[in-house]
Amino acid sequence: MTAKYILGIDLGTTNSVLSYAALDTEAADVKLLDIPQLVSASTIESRTSLPSFTYLGSVDEGRDGAFNLPWAEARTFAVGRFAQYRAAEAPDRTIGAAKSWLCHQRVDRRQPILPWNAPDEVDKISPVTASQVYLEHLVAAWEDAFPDAPISDQQVVLTVPASFDPVARELTREAATAAGLPAGFVLLEEPQAALYAWLATTGDDWRKMLKVNETVLVCDIGGGTTDLTLVRVTEEAGTLALERVAVGNHLLVGGDNMDLTLAHVVATEFDKQGVKLNPWQSVSLWHSCRAAKESLLAEGGPEKQSITVLGRGSKLIGGTVSVEVDRQSVANLLVDGFLPPCSAADRPQKQRASGFQEIGLPFESDPGITRHLAAFLAAHGEATGSSIFPTHVLFNGGVLKADTLRSRLLEVMRQWCEGNQPTNPLEGVHDLDHAVSRGAAYYGWAKDQGGMRIRGGVARSYYVGIETAGLAIPGAPRPLRALCVVPFGMEEGTQCDVPSGEVGLLLGEPVQFRFFSSAIRKSDRPSDVLNAWEEGELVESVPLEATLPADADVEDAHVPVTFQSRVTELGMLELWCVSTNTPGRWKLEFSVREETES
Repeated sequence: MTAKYILGIDLGTTNSVLSYAALDTEAADVKLLDIPQLVSASTIESRTSLPSFTYLGSVDEGRDGAFNLPWAEARTFAVGRFAQYRAAEAPDRTIGAAKSWLCHQRVDRRQPILPWNAPDEVDKISPVTASQVYLEHLVAAWEDAFPDAPISDQQVVLTVPASFDPVARELTREAATAAGLPAGFVLLEEPQAALYAWLATTGDDWRKMLKVNETVLVCDIGGGTTDLTLVRVTEEAGTLALERVAVGNHLLVGGDNMDLTLAHVVATEFDKQGVKLNPWQSVSLWHSCRAAKESLLAEGGPEKQSITVLGRGSKLIGGTVSVEVDRQSVANLLVDGFLPPCSAADRPQKQRASGFQEIGLPFESDPGITRHLAAFLAAHGEATGSSIFPTHVLFNGGVLKADTLRSRLLEVMRQWCEGNQPTNPLEGVHDLDHAVSRGAAYYGWAKDQGGMRIRGGVARSYYVGIETAGLAIPGAPRPLRALCVVPFGMEEGTQCDVPSGEVGLLLGEPVQFRFFSSAIRKSDRPSDVLNAWEEGELVESVPLEATLPADADVEDAHVPVTFQSRVTELGMLELWCVSTNTPGRWKLEFSVREETES
């Protein structure tokens, strides 16, 4: 069946959105899908976004149909707005930030670990399953609204953070296909999607607003993460074009950190009143502060607002405790705390690491986003041999809806220009809540129609670790070299040979393959070998454990091979090991699959 629509899905850390456009139109008409969801027990309303929260009910909850939806009955869990509300009342049964867990390498993301640190009586689910649940809700909402256009027959673009490594992309793919998305769906980086949304609103006028060699910083500060991307304006055959040239690290600092900061200040005020909050109330306060922050910093928001926490304990049964906060104090707290003035030479401040650390999300130790931005621009300036001062900035993410935060970020960046053209915000209507989803739908439509596309390819260079030969030394591992197998910018759907000497591949035994990546080594080409590297220059991915089948044509367990690499349309990276003296070929994927195909 021929697709009728292109769907753009933003699987967000805090909110998920679905936009769509008909494919048989001369101009892209992107619309938002209204998503039915529980806003309280047994009460369903439609909203343009689905909060990425899951509430896992107790044994008795849901029996009376309180969690039912038009397409699902007898449910024991709730997704969306009601689940977000329950996060303040029952944090030990509520899952948030599943997408951040999806890219956390220190945990098994397929295991039921969420809600993190929940008591034993709570039936937990995995980060992959949580992501699948949100996507299943969006799929069901779409098919409820468009019963004659099943999602499996449509074209779908699903967004991911630009900083997602191949492992996180693979896990996202698993969740998406399990939720019912068509096998041929496309992954698109979120900052690129935000820029596509701006292109959709400006039309061809963008070519009058940008000039060759100018650079756009897409600064996306969402609920759980900060994503930084640089896009350069280039020229092809006399026509302006756009190329993504740099991607930042996955920074776990955003609106959640701001909420927690406000909660800390409010808790101090409770303490002054003689009210000691227990751990349950402290988590509840965190979620209550999110709503207060959004209300106070919104355009036309109130000057003051009360933050209330439900009472617990013998003295507070059935009662509540409240503290009032004012708009200006909250703005000053968050602006100075998260967007502090700094120079272009400043860097994030590192704290001395503790020998023992709780296993949890790896939040940034320095919440100063401006310092992270300065480090990002400096790193990519050094990689290209020239200073990078963005001529334009595109703000995105719910946090930057607040004018006070946008103004501070722009003020700091303009101080870095040092005689260069001052950074200016891109003009044009830009819906920060829905831009990523809208841009994804527009990208899909433009791709189908042969329209404007941002060039980019993979956002990092990738390497495979090769153990050097040599005498064994007690207590010392053999030195490791890093062979570049995928260069920065390699396009999706392409492949290349990796010129190199023969490497011995061990077959028939369990072995570990080590992979590395770099966002700053942009000039490395396939076959380049690194014998040493500076701290932070290469980042190691999760090792791949596998047993490759033995080659029946050879007796030796070590087979000499050369490499071929391929980037799939989904941005997955495949490394083929090709025997030099037999027809044997073995495929390694930069993923966490337990079995390796041959």
